[in-house]
Amino acid sequence: MCAYREAAPPSPGDQRQGHGDGGAAAPARPRRPILRQYELVEKVKAYDPQTDEDLLNRAYVFAMQAHGTQLRASGDPFFHHPVEVAGILAGLKLDSASIATGLLHDTVEDTGATIEDMERLFGREVARLVDGVTKLNKLDLRSPQSAQAENFRKLLLAMSEDIRVLLVKLADRLHNMRTLHFIKNPDKRRRIAFETMEIFAPLAERIGMEQAKAELQDLAFAELYPDQRQSIIARLGHLRRDDTGLIERIIQGLKKVLAGQGVTATVYGREKSPISIWHKMERKNVDFEQLADIMAFRVMVDDVATCYAALGAIHGAFVMVPGRFKDFISTPKPNGYRSLHTTVIGPEHRRIEVQIRTHEMHEVAELGVAAHWAYKQDSGTTEGRQYRWLRELLDILEHAASPDEFLENTKLEMFQDQVFCFTPKGDLIALPRGATPIDFAYAVHSEVGDHLQHAKIQGRIVPLRTRLDNGDQVEVVTNPKAHPNPAWLNYVVTGRARARIRRYLRTLKRAEYIQEGKLALQRAATARKVTVNDKQLEKVASLFQQGSLDDLFVSVADGSTAARQVIEAVHPRLKDDHAPPTLSQEKVRVAPITPVEAAAKGPIRGLPQGLAFHFAGCCRPIPGDAIVGVVRTGKGVVIHRGDCHVVERLQNQPQRLVEVEWAERAAKAPTRFVIHARDEPGVLGTLSTTIGNHGGNIVNLKLRPRGPNEVEMTIDVEVEGHTQVQAMAKAMLTNKAVHTLSRPS
Repeated sequence: MCAYREAAPPSPGDQRQGHGDGGAAAPARPRRPILRQYELVEKVKAYDPQTDEDLLNRAYVFAMQAHGTQLRASGDPFFHHPVEVAGILAGLKLDSASIATGLLHDTVEDTGATIEDMERLFGREVARLVDGVTKLNKLDLRSPQSAQAENFRKLLLAMSEDIRVLLVKLADRLHNMRTLHFIKNPDKRRRIAFETMEIFAPLAERIGMEQAKAELQDLAFAELYPDQRQSIIARLGHLRRDDTGLIERIIQGLKKVLAGQGVTATVYGREKSPISIWHKMERKNVDFEQLADIMAFRVMVDDVATCYAALGAIHGAFVMVPGRFKDFISTPKPNGYRSLHTTVIGPEHRRIEVQIRTHEMHEVAELGVAAHWAYKQDSGTTEGRQYRWLRELLDILEHAASPDEFLENTKLEMFQDQVFCFTPKGDLIALPRGATPIDFAYAVHSEVGDHLQHAKIQGRIVPLRTRLDNGDQVEVVTNPKAHPNPAWLNYVVTGRARARIRRYLRTLKRAEYIQEGKLALQRAATARKVTVNDKQLEKVASLFQQGSLDDLFVSVADGSTAARQVIEAVHPRLKDDHAPPTLSQEKVRVAPITPVEAAAKGPIRGLPQGLAFHFAGCCRPIPGDAIVGVVRTGKGVVIHRGDCHVVERLQNQPQRLVEVEWAERAAKAPTRFVIHARDEPGVLGTLSTTIGNHGGNIVNLKLRPRGPNEVEMTIDVEVEGHTQVQAMAKAMLTNKAVHTLSRPS
């Protein structure tokens, strides 16, 4: 390379195309003014006087010369793209290494430059950042689901090492989205827009970059749903014409109220973005005309005390909409966001949303992690693992069985609003909206979740499927003998909890399953009056996508493979026999359900001596379940499961609830499974075999059609305890014909 000096933009020559998302061919257009070398340096020096000017100058010239005469889809020199990316990063006020990385991020992939060149010319730090971004540029998020998941895993690992890799990648994606319209191929545009909406906008939100998230979402929305976006914009324009100056009048009304209480503040007003309006319409299932709060106003003050003073002035002057106040100052969001949110019936009787924050809070809200970057604190730390949400995603990565499962659980973790709960010691736990005590337990620690027995909210036992609200104090009670219940997968919402539960279910007693599978196959062979041996079974294992004989035994034991089908594979002539009837054709004995007397079950601890009690027929608790006693006049105490709907309804009558627990030893008890499954031959037999293999005894069975080829089975099974039920339920859930399984509560 030649000596570094002030450079001029290149002129087109051989018309080479650069890589990148915007590299597809398109008609040339007049070039836009490019950020010149000295302008970029001055922009960085304006917020960081100590910046490494020489590094920025060298990176600018190197990138310009390396990209040469490459062109983008817009017809601009490709070099415009890295300069625009560097400009976005400078707008975020990042350090000189990040700005240099923005200038150089495409050179290794699209030119003859190497990582060794980067380290030799710009130092190890910049080389490491460029290498990280280069690897991300190679991710093919348009590939099939499993490959997409694997690529996203690489993205997570790269940004966990240095969060600046993600910042550069977000700036790169933002500029590509701004020029997306130059790409001719509509499928490619939609693919880029979709992954922006699914991956990059949520990541921007997670690191608090609200401004970047909003622009990424809006640009993707314009590509994916152009008609809906234009419709919302047209309606907003119509409202604006009908009520000229409304926002300004509301601003003046708020200023007057604040000034009247001696609060000095700056007030801004805006319409909500088209995509946020669209999301609200989708979430509430309402039309545009039914939305009341489509305007948001921001009150900016100097300090925290004035935030609360401003809130008091606004609530004193206007009616607050119940349930719409949130204090993110005392309980910040995990990404560092702090603000007061309230909705009031404001000036001119308009329903408006008001956000109150300090100027410093506003900078963090708009720029996120970039607002308090290392150079401002002179800490030199750029370690990405300091962010709790990132650690939680890495935990999911560790316990996921496959890239597909990782991607699914990660999206659960990333794409939801937050609720804030507390441990009994006052520690704050942030969870996605809709989270349950199970999610809370796993957020405290994975081992706590794995051994969760029951939970209390505000000191009272609640069903484990209870949704947590902001401010709840949650206490989780563990038991070393307790283990995850397969039914928990029906109502956990965090990816971390789902990954751990699935991991436990995958590792349940493989050796025991092998023995159970062997017995099941021998029974099936005896029933068909044939014999089988391991050598015969090993030959047919591959027909059922099983890699070994043991894998075949496990798949039979857990219900994934029907024993009948394996026997028929060994003895093909059996397939000509008369096929077994479907579930709805079978005649099933239906016996009445009667309450189980306590005397047959053993003692319950926590009851006054001599007090009569019996077990509830609605939820059928078994040893190992969290239980609660309910006082009933004339009937003593009825023992319910802790998550029973009866207990849930009586939370406002604490005098009727008694804390009880099982004795160490208890006799067998009946429990009930409600299963929705496909109505096809062999399903009932397979499920019955699964129950028998796990030591269960079916005492009653009901069948009820639930539509074409769908049946509901209510099966009462006599069991010894909770662990047995968990293993039994897990095995039945793995049957491909089973859609859902639950224990009624």
